[in-house]
Amino acid sequence: MAVQAGCICTMVVVALVCCCLLSAGATEATAGGFSRKHIAAGKRLRRINKPAVKSIDSPDGDMIDCVHITHQPAFDHPFLKNHTVQLRPGFHPEDLYNDSKLSADPGKKKVSTITQLWHQNGRCPDGTIPIRRTRGEDVLRSSSVKRYGRKKHRTIPKPRFADPDLINESGHQHAIAYVEGDKYYGAKAIINVWEPKIQQTNEFSLSQIWILGGSFGEDLNSIEAGWQVSPDLYGDNNTRLFTYWTSDAYQATGCYNLLCSGFIQINSDIAMGASISPISEFSGSQYDISILIWKDPKEGNWWMQFGSDLVLGYWPSFLFSYLADSASMIEWGGEVVDSQPDGEHTATEMGSGHFPEEGFGKASYFRNIQIVDESNNLRSPKGVGSFTEQSNCYDVQSGSNGDWGSYFYYGGPGRNSNC
Repeated sequence: MAVQAGCICTMVVVALVCCCLLSAGATEATAGGFSRKHIAAGKRLRRINKPAVKSIDSPDGDMIDCVHITHQPAFDHPFLKNHTVQLRPGFHPEDLYNDSKLSADPGKKKVSTITQLWHQNGRCPDGTIPIRRTRGEDVLRSSSVKRYGRKKHRTIPKPRFADPDLINESGHQHAIAYVEGDKYYGAKAIINVWEPKIQQTNEFSLSQIWILGGSFGEDLNSIEAGWQVSPDLYGDNNTRLFTYWTSDAYQATGCYNLLCSGFIQINSDIAMGASISPISEFSGSQYDISILIWKDPKEGNWWMQFGSDLVLGYWPSFLFSYLADSASMIEWGGEVVDSQPDGEHTATEMGSGHFPEEGFGKASYFRNIQIVDESNNLRSPKGVGSFTEQSNCYDVQSGSNGDWGSYFYYGGPGRNSNC
């Protein structure tokens, strides 16, 4: 099945945009009462927010717009004006594990499934996709309207070139497991979900999969997905599902979620950037999510699946150079931003905020990590390495067994007596 994307109409709702901008507060007023940033933000909102068939109030304050599948932001891309939407992948990788039969941990402790908060108040109809509505205050929180929804340059961990001076300049800290040295056509993991504390609003904490192609220079290709807490991007401390992509090392291409053209969503159940619930509790109930990203050998597009059966959508292969063929490196793990001055380390937590040696129910984990090989089969990775810039701040410990396959615990509190 396929849907033909026709002419994309842009809804200009001047009153709504003005209300959003006014609620964010006016600064640097111009003669018309708005700063240049407010005016630029209004234009950006009109591009991002598409006409809704239905809108749903989420308990966390979000508004979820149900947008017709052919009106989503992806089709603002000039190469996608007449794109035929693929409603299902040509091939799905053969999985060595059945998520529904996997035990929660080596001790057979139970892990429950999670959902998204907006589901409490409704669902989107068939033929539409749910999109978290962007508000004026979301855009105005960004240091630059042009850079809104984008990561900063040089945010990917480089295990082979762990120069502490370069790492500290980037302001990012990681605790990851990784594989390299082969051609990879996807990756999967089951990721423990937490709500780490963030010290500064311009910092974030995330746990994700990186699908990487090329070198760590100016042309790095990356596809990313996982969960994050980012007050600067979302305006709160909720744990949210997210995706990201770039084809030039975060310089001018790509963005989070659906904040620019690129990723084509086909699923009406899951909203990118929306809150996920419930969250794991220290020494209590544990919750995790399953994420699979793979390259369709027939069409060449990179697909994403959430859970055991929800295929969310795809990144068209033309978006990338190196990833148009395959990935050269896969990374799984956590990342935080450290924006503290004068050498003082941030207290922003990674994962659960506890070190990996504390184990199940206390530390955060990735379990059943797998790669997709050239035969489109999911298998346990070989030669898994681990990396962290400062193990006294955030650490990683890996292992393998029959229930969890390849796994690792990771994370930490950030600033402490040894960090």
